[in-house]
Amino acid sequence: MSVGACAAALAAALTAPAGAAPAGAAPAGAAPAGAAPLSATGRQTPHWQLKDSGTDVRFRGLSAVSRHAAWVAGSKGTVLRTTDGGAHWRNVSPPGAADLEFRDIEAFDARRAVVLAIGEGEASRVLRTDDGGATWTESFRNTDAKAFYDCLAFFDRRHGLAMSDPVDGAFRILSTSDGGRSWKVLPGAGMPAAQDGEAGFAAGGQCLVTSGPRDAWLATGGGAHARVLHSADRGVTWTASDTPIPAGDPARGVFALAFRDRTHGIAVGGDYRADQASPRAAAVSGDAGRTWTTAAQPPPAYRSGVTWLPHTGSTALAVGPTGTDLTTDGGRTWKTLDTGSYDTVDCTPDRACWASGEKGRVARLE
Repeated sequence: MSVGACAAALAAALTAPAGAAPAGAAPAGAAPAGAAPLSATGRQTPHWQLKDSGTDVRFRGLSAVSRHAAWVAGSKGTVLRTTDGGAHWRNVSPPGAADLEFRDIEAFDARRAVVLAIGEGEASRVLRTDDGGATWTESFRNTDAKAFYDCLAFFDRRHGLAMSDPVDGAFRILSTSDGGRSWKVLPGAGMPAAQDGEAGFAAGGQCLVTSGPRDAWLATGGGAHARVLHSADRGVTWTASDTPIPAGDPARGVFALAFRDRTHGIAVGGDYRADQASPRAAAVSGDAGRTWTTAAQPPPAYRSGVTWLPHTGSTALAVGPTGTDLTTDGGRTWKTLDTGSYDTVDCTPDRACWASGEKGRVARLE
């Protein structure tokens, strides 16, 4: 369906009678192939359709290119690629990467992608492929034992950033101007001081995001306040703003960000521990991240991924281990759409949304 029809159907799902269960809905929050859940009015409602990835690794890295093409990256150095809408997945993992933990991947198209491995010291690496994963080139290997890289993001096909947890009291930023073929550490003079215990969360590849040619935001937790840092000059200088998402503990903070333009943003997070509540798990900004307001009706639990549906202006999805939530009013109110476990979510300009997570789970919104 068109993105407008999809948004309308999602809105209709929100207004369905309380407790109404879609007919034909599958357990674990995903419909089997060929099944289309129905709303109380008998109409098909959007739902995640699981795609068989052929593996059980956890995919915290996801980059959706189109309705047909997507990349996922995860544990045991695994990278998969599909070009037929998830019907088949090709294992295009870099040779010798089995000990690496991939947490973020950014694809430019079905053949070119950059993947980030996380960890202390040399475990943090960046690799690039230009031939659909047939070959990979390592373009960065961290040599500072104090650095730990969490996320990467691109403004365009040439310019991008990667972020590390604080080193010597401030977050460290890598920059590329050649599509990830080479990287340099940016000067730290323009980065505000980090709080005690503050860090990023390598939970779903969305702790660093961009919008437009120059604006970037990074998300933090672990410190006294969960913050969002904003740069308007491709990572050279940054300003920090507190958010109302609870922090004050290494397991709490902002885990993911999404900006539909340089002004309107959504932050999600909470406490990733399954036995801990996550009140105020989402916040919204209408001024490029300078100020944040708690969602009037936030997701009911910790969320590690968030994305805007393209061309809608006010509709977004958030995902986490306990489900998927939907907003149709720009992040002010959320309602659970699905109870399946996902770590990250991404939508494409041609109106496709993908999600991925534990036990090899990959799905497309149908």
